[in-house]
Amino acid sequence: TKKVRREAPNNKVGRLAMASASCLSLLVLVAMASAASAQLSPTFYQASCPSALFIIQTAVQAAVNNEPRMGASLVRLHFHDCFVDGCDGSVLLADTGSFVGEQGAAPNAGSIRGMNVIDNIKTQVEAACTQTVSCADILAVAARDSVVALGGPTWPVLLGRRDSTTASKTNAENDLPPPTFDLQNLTTSFANKQLSMTDMVALSGAHTLGQSQCRFFRNRINNEANINTAFATALKANCPQSGGDSSLAPLDTVTPNAFDNAYYSNLISQKGLLHSDQVLFNGGGADNTVLSFASSAATFNSAFTTAMVKMGNIAPKTGTQGQIRLVCSKVNS
Repeated sequence: TKKVRREAPNNKVGRLAMASASCLSLLVLVAMASAASAQLSPTFYQASCPSALFIIQTAVQAAVNNEPRMGASLVRLHFHDCFVDGCDGSVLLADTGSFVGEQGAAPNAGSIRGMNVIDNIKTQVEAACTQTVSCADILAVAARDSVVALGGPTWPVLLGRRDSTTASKTNAENDLPPPTFDLQNLTTSFANKQLSMTDMVALSGAHTLGQSQCRFFRNRINNEANINTAFATALKANCPQSGGDSSLAPLDTVTPNAFDNAYYSNLISQKGLLHSDQVLFNGGGADNTVLSFASSAATFNSAFTTAMVKMGNIAPKTGTQGQIRLVCSKVNS
C-alpha cells in the first residue's frame, strides 16, 4: 500500500479532518466486524423495535445519575459477559438445577452488579417489543451508554446477538483475567479473544471509572514495591491486613466518576490500584502505549472505542442460535 505523508494539521480545518478520518476509520472497523459476524448490524432493531435504543439510553442515564458507580458496573458486566463464551448474556443467568452459572465464579462472586438495572431495562423493552431485543444486546448498548453518560466517547454498537441457554462457572473462572495477572498473562488472555496488547491497555482504561474491593488490592498495597508510598499508606486506612474485605477504593483517585485518561497518568505515578493495573506500566512492553494514552485523551478514546467494538464482537450467537430471553436471569421455559 502506497503511504502518503501528511503535514500535522495546526488549524481548525486540520483538526476537523483528523476527527473525520477517525470517525471513518471506526465506521470501517464496524463494517468489517459486522461482515465477520454476518448478521450483526448497528441498525438491527430499526424496524423491529425502533424505541429500544432510546429506552436503554434513558434508563442507563437515570441509573448513572442516581449512582455514578453504576456506569462502571455496567461496563464491567458487558466485559465479563463477552470474555466467557462470547457476548451472549450468559453472565446474567442465575444458577439452575441443570447448570452452575457465572455469577458465583471467583471473579464475579460478591462483586458483579447492575443486573437489576438490566432487568429494569428488559422489562421496559419487552413492554415495547415482545421477545425482540436480546439481553446480550441490552448489555452491549448499556455499556456504551454508561461511558457516554460519564463524559466518555460514543461508538456504533453492533446488534443482533442472541442469548445463551446456559452458563458455566468453570468457564468464567478459566477465562476472566484476575487482578493478580502479570503483563504476559494479561496479554495472552486478551490474545485468546483476538484482542491485541493495544486493545488490552485501552480496555483496562475503563478503570478510570468505578471502585474495587479491598480483597483485590490488599496484597498490592502491603507487599509490592512499585507503588507510590503515600498512595499505599492512604489506602491502608480502609483496607487493613485482615478484615474489611469489601471496603471500597476508587480505581482512579483523580476523577473516579468521569471517563477520561487520568487512569494512565496514575499508572505513570505508580498509583495503579490493582496489580493488573500497574503491570501495564512497569518497564514492559505496554509502557509506550500507557504513555501515549496519558498524553492524549483523543488517542485513548479512539483506541477504546475500537477495542469495545472488537470485544463486543466476540463469538456472538446469531440467526437461530440461542434465544431471545423474556427475562434476563432465566432461560425461557
